[in-house]
Amino acid sequence: MLYQTYQFKDDLVAPFRLMARGMQALAGATLWGPAADLGRQMAAAMEMIARFEITHVRPDFAIAPVRVGNRDVAVTEEVALDLPFGRLLHFAKDVDTPQPKILVAAPLSGHFATLLRGTVQTLLRDHDVYITDWTNARDVPLSAGSFGVDDYVDYLIRFIEKIGPGSHVLAVCQPCVQALAAVAVMSEDRHPATPRSMTLMAGPIDPRESPTEVNEFAVAKSLAWFKNSVISQVPWRHRGAGRKVYPGFLQLTAFMAMNMERHRTAHEKLYKHLAAGETAEAEKIKTFYDEYFAVLDLTEEFYIETIDRIFQKAELATGDFTYRGQKVDPGAIRNTALLTVEGGRDDICALGQTSAAHELCRSLRPHLKRHHLQANVGHYGVFNGKRWEREIYPVVRNLILAME
Repeated sequence: MLYQTYQFKDDLVAPFRLMARGMQALAGATLWGPAADLGRQMAAAMEMIARFEITHVRPDFAIAPVRVGNRDVAVTEEVALDLPFGRLLHFAKDVDTPQPKILVAAPLSGHFATLLRGTVQTLLRDHDVYITDWTNARDVPLSAGSFGVDDYVDYLIRFIEKIGPGSHVLAVCQPCVQALAAVAVMSEDRHPATPRSMTLMAGPIDPRESPTEVNEFAVAKSLAWFKNSVISQVPWRHRGAGRKVYPGFLQLTAFMAMNMERHRTAHEKLYKHLAAGETAEAEKIKTFYDEYFAVLDLTEEFYIETIDRIFQKAELATGDFTYRGQKVDPGAIRNTALLTVEGGRDDICALGQTSAAHELCRSLRPHLKRHHLQANVGHYGVFNGKRWEREIYPVVRNLILAME
């Protein structure tokens, strides 16, 4: 009944949001004369109410033209491969010289792949970029079957095959485990499309290292508790009706609870900017929260297997990780260069959890391994923002160039 209760409450609030939008427009019409300040304050208050909403629709990537050489080049989204639980999305550019092909493995953790918009925008300067564009599980019919951790690995391998030989992989957060597993499987099979490099950014390769609040919560409860407490059925109005999922709104609530004071302060600033008519400053905050409040649901099997295999048992770190019943051996990786990136202030994936990949990839020669610690960033700053763009990205770019 969890999902149904959420849907019922959202339906109750919807008319108030609609009314607030109407009153916002009315108040905005009074932005002149002595009533201008009062009109802006009223419009700001109504906009805050209207924005009190979680959406379940993927926002647009809206990638801006990128500078390649001495000209600005438009970016076009193309679906390279369309599968039930996710698409391989290609950001095509009309450039004269071929650029290194890179697959960005986006997290499947409650938000859409558009959370990595800034990552993609930066990578596009020097690379031919693809991304895993995951589908909201509540929109996938039951007839499409299940989707678990092994299926994620399957999708990565199929996407890499589609991109072709000579590609590179960059995984952000949670899918670092599946990316490492996929490259290990392809390496062991001597697959011709095995990536030339693999960048793992802030991912739980070994969540036992310096456990964070997120890690401790994952191991503090039994699998039965997770199944009984956070798994719910999709309501009948959606395409995935009847599918058991971990609702994205629960993940959003958990993330916000970790930094509630920060979010409260941000919304206070948003109101003040709106009331003062400071449109540009307000737009920055709104853009972030438009993305942050867009959530997707995870299949029950993927969520429970992630808790069980990746966090509670740490199967990759202990050497017990399997793919389709066969042990996965990162030691099979011999020719794919490895870069790990960690943030010194990361409160989701702490220091040591991602760099643990170096010990697992024991067959890689030293010159094919590199670790980068960005001491002054948190989790989000590892793959987005000024530090990513100015200090982390050059390290990623240089590794890829070295393997070309």
